[in-house]
Amino acid sequence: MVYKGGLTMDNYMEERVKEVGNYISTHGTTIRQTAVVFGYSKSTVHKDCIERLPKVSPLLAEAVREVLDYHKSVRNIRGGEATRKKYLQIRASLNNQIN
Repeated sequence: MVYKGGLTMDNYMEERVKEVGNYISTHGTTIRQTAVVFGYSKSTVHKDCIERLPKVSPLLAEAVREVLDYHKSVRNIRGGEATRKKYLQIRASLNNQIN
């Protein structure tokens, strides 16, 4: 079977993995953001970064791992901030209804 640009399955996956890895390391995006950009599922992007990339490009995999570890370390802060904003919006809308 032939894929994009006449590549075989192995070559296609290797190119995809490198492309996703380069994007994450260059832009510092999350798995979810990267999946949206490329149109892949989060599961595919995660598997590409965690399992396949170290076999294809260990140096790139290390750079990607640093970005993903950073996002993991701050996710509780981002989640807490999102909850805070949600309740501030609810409070504001209730105040507008009363006034």
